Amino acid sequence: MNVVGIAGYSGSGKTTLVEQLIPALKRRGLRVSVVKHAHHHFDIDQVGKDTWRHREAGAFEVVVASDKRLALMREFERPGALSAHHLIAELYAQVDWVIVEGFKQSDLLKIEVWRHASGKPARYPDDDFVVAIATDSPQALPESTERPVLDLNDAEAVAVWLLSQGERFDYKAELYL
Repeated sequence: MNVVGIAGYSGSGKTTLVEQLIPALKRRGLRVSVVKHAHHHFDIDQVGKDTWRHREAGAFEVVVASDKRLALMREFERPGALSAHHLIAELYAQVDWVIVEGFKQSDLLKIEVWRHASGKPARYPDDDFVVAIATDSPQALPESTERPVLDLNDAEAVAVWLLSQGERFDYKAELYL
């Protein structure tokens, strides 16, 4: 399995790139999973639904499944940050690619999504795990770089670049957990 991070500040275009990268990889016959960083109080449940009621009653885990999908919700007794590696380990199915969105501090190889218009600083000058920059304004990069600069608006080109990297993104879970 190959793992790549897509990192950048909020509003930079990470989710849009991931949502376009998934079908670009799937068109090549590859199976793709996503690990997404969320902020403190997110919910996939709906108030009043059975799964919500079970969680509210105090269940540690609630698994809901149909013939089309499965979802696992786990409540933590104490706040604690899980790493991207912990979440990758939670994935059930064998896949070709895992795209990790967010987790900009992680030690995963990642593509930084950067937009000059955001006014946010670029991370690549100080993050050795950034292996490429996807941007819509390459001429405005704050520092020159030897890293590949990819077109943020061309997910097909990003997919081609990822696939051209061969074993570079091969994930060895035993190195991280």
